[in-house]
Amino acid sequence: MKIFTSQAIQEIDGATCEAQQISSIDLMERAAELVTDELNSRFLPGQRFVIMAGPGNNGGDALAVARMLIERGYKRVEVFLFNVTGKLSHDCDEERKKLITIDGVDFTEVSREFNPPYLSDKDVVIDGLFGSGINKPLMGGFVAVTRYVNESGAYVVSIDLPSGLFGEWNAQVNRRDIIHANLTLAFQLPRLSFFFEENYGVLGEWKLLDLDLDEKKIKDMPADFLLVESRNIRPLLQQRLPFTGKRDYGSALIFSGSTGMMGAAVMCSRATLRSGAGLVTVHGPKGGLQIMQTAVPEAMFEPDRNEHFITDMRVHHDHQAVAIGPGIGTNEMTINALEALLKSGTSSLVLDADALNCISKKPELLSYLPPKTIITPHIGEFDRLFGEQRSSEERLKTALEMSRQYNIIIVLKGHYTATVRPTGRVYVNSTGNPGMATAGAGDVLTGVIAAFLAQGYRPEHAATIGVFIHGLAGDLAAEKIGEFGLIAGDIAGHVGRAVKMIIDKKV
Repeated sequence: MKIFTSQAIQEIDGATCEAQQISSIDLMERAAELVTDELNSRFLPGQRFVIMAGPGNNGGDALAVARMLIERGYKRVEVFLFNVTGKLSHDCDEERKKLITIDGVDFTEVSREFNPPYLSDKDVVIDGLFGSGINKPLMGGFVAVTRYVNESGAYVVSIDLPSGLFGEWNAQVNRRDIIHANLTLAFQLPRLSFFFEENYGVLGEWKLLDLDLDEKKIKDMPADFLLVESRNIRPLLQQRLPFTGKRDYGSALIFSGSTGMMGAAVMCSRATLRSGAGLVTVHGPKGGLQIMQTAVPEAMFEPDRNEHFITDMRVHHDHQAVAIGPGIGTNEMTINALEALLKSGTSSLVLDADALNCISKKPELLSYLPPKTIITPHIGEFDRLFGEQRSSEERLKTALEMSRQYNIIIVLKGHYTATVRPTGRVYVNSTGNPGMATAGAGDVLTGVIAAFLAQGYRPEHAATIGVFIHGLAGDLAAEKIGEFGLIAGDIAGHVGRAVKMIIDKKV
């Protein structure tokens, strides 16, 4: 699913009206009907609604919702239309005219002084002050209204966007001056701002309502950001053919483990095998031999000459993918071994965990990363590599810059993991759950990506596929075990089923 800018969505709205031969107010009525249906499914007829409508089309949506609630038998609907400049948008004015024809409607048009209604935690506020049409932060009286609503304890439903939040970037916005919604009802297409951690507190739950926008325009209009769904992954998966052997599915070499952290090697290698790699070899400290051969007998083990950590990262055989990092530590000899590997020109690399921490201690090594190397940092690892970031929004912008600069693929891990390509395209993942915030989950992801790389998938596809399947495996595990009981091994154990469900169109 494409993630469009607010301006692009306005163009899609216009194209929809033209293609379907409807007016903009017809589209507004359709949107209001969807919002009203959603409210009707959540709240009983005795619920008190306080509608806050602004002077633009977002306000028009809110006024239409107010009218439809009344028509459906909701008796306690109070409407405030903020018209402080004396100028409403055409469609907002039309919706105002329709609303005030209703006998006994509780309607107040605010032109100067606003006497706020009493609000409690039993009330529902419908926020239609400003949607995606704003081009600057809220000011003056609207800030006061916003803070009053936020402090009231009322349940807040925002139409399109919480008022004051931009659809894309919000670095200059004070979130105290944004409506804090409990529920955001957007229309068909998500906004980029939905996927940043710092906006969670103002968005609340968000839900997309299908507005039947013009599919041809959506298909033809380019977008740099995409929300990855199973229908995007399914065509990329290669069929496994009958007359094949293990070498047809590639060999992965994993540099992983150190004394006390051999579990990382176990989880990473197990995930690589579960994700379809034909052969997996783990290079780890000599002392890890018994652990690996016992825990993952399907993987081969190549012992380092050192008992406790890795000192040699030479690639001795033909491998289609090389993964480096889980549990290797940051000993100076390990850093030197990593440096030698990077300078050797070995390609098809996945770097995670301590490999990234090693590079952060010697940042010049970034220049030696082969083209299309995949790195998979979590927030802390990313900031150690590229400098402290103030927000997830800023972190994504930096990832875009670094991906271009070093010609690498950055898998920026989080609730909505973003796979950033050097072309500037970003693939936002839609699978996964909070139960996956557990030790070793990242090691499993490294193994999944390495497996697809070993099987001959392009690095861009291996990263995107790996992230989606890893998240889906976590979702399947959580269904069975629960989020609180989820551990990394459960994720690895459900990878095969996740792939099968995608192929069988069960997700």
